[in-house]
Amino acid sequence: MAEARTDDAPVGTSKKDAAAEARALFGDAVGSETVGRAVTINRPVAEVYAFYRDLSNAPLYMDEVERVDMTDDRHAHWVAHVAGGTTTEWDAEITEDEPERVLAWRSLDTSYANAGRATFADTPGRGTVVTLTLTYDPPGGTIGKLVAKLFQRDPAIQARRNLRRLKQLLETGEVATAARNPELDAQGRTHE
Repeated sequence: MAEARTDDAPVGTSKKDAAAEARALFGDAVGSETVGRAVTINRPVAEVYAFYRDLSNAPLYMDEVERVDMTDDRHAHWVAHVAGGTTTEWDAEITEDEPERVLAWRSLDTSYANAGRATFADTPGRGTVVTLTLTYDPPGGTIGKLVAKLFQRDPAIQARRNLRRLKQLLETGEVATAARNPELDAQGRTHE
């Protein structure tokens, strides 16, 4: 029998058998890679969960996602940019939905096999801890994984950045960026 977890670190960051933990969490939907990340967002758990659960918000904080089209309450069609500037699309279903606690999903296509689980925990006085665990098969195998890292499109990198953007968006109402602002340029103002 597997030993019960005694810490709250995301699966994939554990020093124990992360693959076994991922299998226990995702069952048959496990990919060859597992990523775990967490962030504390200074907003109430109900607000964080509601924003995250509305998948049409994903492009607001997920840089690689172009759009998410909901086909019904539990199914969505995703369009995203991957390494090398190409676009990939896949269908996904929500497999677990406990309001203000858990949202889990898995892809229905083998073209981009992935599954994920986000948990939401109220932390009195600090907001909400969002823990994200992803499992996936890198498109293109090992070579695809190397190319994705080269172009900063590796899911491990993206998960960290996306959670940081989610935090910024929910806490401040915007995502900080180093991109040039065309309105300031047109006014002759500097970017200070």
